[in-house]
Amino acid sequence: MSFVITTPLYYVNDKPHLGSIYTTLICDSIARYKRLSGKEVIFITGVDEHGLKIQRTANNKGVAPQTHCDEISNIFLKNWKDWDISYNKFVRTSSKKHESIVNEFYSRVKKSNDIYMGVQKGWYCVGCEEFKDNPENSPTHKCPVHQKTLEWKNEENLFFKLSRYQSQIEDLINEPSFIQPIERRNEIINFVSKGLKDFSISRTNVSWGIQVPDTRNHTFYVWFDALLGYVSAISQHKNNPTLDESINNGWPADIHLIGKDILRFHAVYWPAMLLSAGMKLPKKVFGHGFLTREGQKMGKSLGNVLDPNLLLSKYGKEAVRWYLLKDISLGSDGDFQNKRFVDIINNDLANTIGNLVNRTSSMSRKWFDNKVPNNENSYFDNTLEQCSKETVVNYIKHFNSYELNLAANVILNLAINANLYLNEKQPWVLIKDENKITLVSNIIYNVLESTRIIGLLLLPLMPDLSKKINIQLGSIYKEDKSWIDQLDWGKLKHESILPVPTPIIEKLEYE
Repeated sequence: MSFVITTPLYYVNDKPHLGSIYTTLICDSIARYKRLSGKEVIFITGVDEHGLKIQRTANNKGVAPQTHCDEISNIFLKNWKDWDISYNKFVRTSSKKHESIVNEFYSRVKKSNDIYMGVQKGWYCVGCEEFKDNPENSPTHKCPVHQKTLEWKNEENLFFKLSRYQSQIEDLINEPSFIQPIERRNEIINFVSKGLKDFSISRTNVSWGIQVPDTRNHTFYVWFDALLGYVSAISQHKNNPTLDESINNGWPADIHLIGKDILRFHAVYWPAMLLSAGMKLPKKVFGHGFLTREGQKMGKSLGNVLDPNLLLSKYGKEAVRWYLLKDISLGSDGDFQNKRFVDIINNDLANTIGNLVNRTSSMSRKWFDNKVPNNENSYFDNTLEQCSKETVVNYIKHFNSYELNLAANVILNLAINANLYLNEKQPWVLIKDENKITLVSNIIYNVLESTRIIGLLLLPLMPDLSKKINIQLGSIYKEDKSWIDQLDWGKLKHESILPVPTPIIEKLEYE
């Protein structure tokens, strides 16, 4: 059984922003964890390239829409490489492969008698690619997300019979496991309780899109098209992919991880469309929060947008990963504060984990001939062994519940406890007594073994830092062996050679 996880398909009106990086890093960590746990993972990401906003952005640049999409999509691909994102599938909705899947899906929905021609009137946000409720019918009314004036639309559209699926969607969203966190689920329950309305799935004033078969001058509404990217990504066939091929190779998704602003599309419209096409539904939709900066919403007009490439070049991807994954509770809004960022990286990684690894390795090398000491039970103290075992159990529980911040914190707590253990035992004092060499040997072994487990637990969250810890311990992690089994206590071999320790992460300076 495969495990399928998806990021949103990012809109290519502009290059990736910090929010895009945040979502993708979460998915990357979950995908890495599932692979380490023995799952065959299909990690899907990609770009949404159609719609009025893209058409206008390209026109304003004086280039063809496809040229613009190629440029921005390549930037996304480069960013995912720079951030070491372990995706399996990168879908572009302008591809012929994707178009083939959209057309077949539309044919299924049409055969279900869920499509009809009608007239769409209302106020439209080009930024959201969505009609907005506007009881005042005021042309000065602005989109609450983009703060731009809505546009009045009055045109012939094809409609999907969303209202037909009211009861099925109600049943679905009331399942506690389908929408997370609970605040997002309650929002959707409230929305659906007001009654579902049919929605338009085509546009007549947008040329940049997939043409609706047998319907002149209509292109598919960008959301109808884009959501199917999750399905077309799975297909292996390059020229003539089919829905059945995608279904047989992994669909449905185990989790769609998205920003909370697009939850309605994923938790209501998308399941109804899939029901119409006779396909299985995604198992979970998780709507995470927004990122702010120093307590303020990020925006170009405020001049406070954080360039992820600048963060990457300045601090490195591991520091940014730790801050975003450890300091923000998935589902809640998060705030990027520069001082807090520097403090967390220095305290957690440089001082607590980094210093633990380096000083313990240095003591072991100095006192035990550059090797891991013996751990014979002539001195029996299982304090760190019990702590490590509890850490592993809690870590797995939190990761399985997508509580990545809590998983990160249990790793940090193990490092804190190992440091406290060292300070309490004071092996640098005991080593002066020849009769206590065995005692010191056990103390040092216990701490080194704890650092080995810390390194393994960091692997999904901070793969590079994890590898550095592994190197410091003599490169003992075996990628071809079970990661879960290697989390057992006592796997560190005594008399293994320890290399000269080097800092695993540099301290950051305040601006």
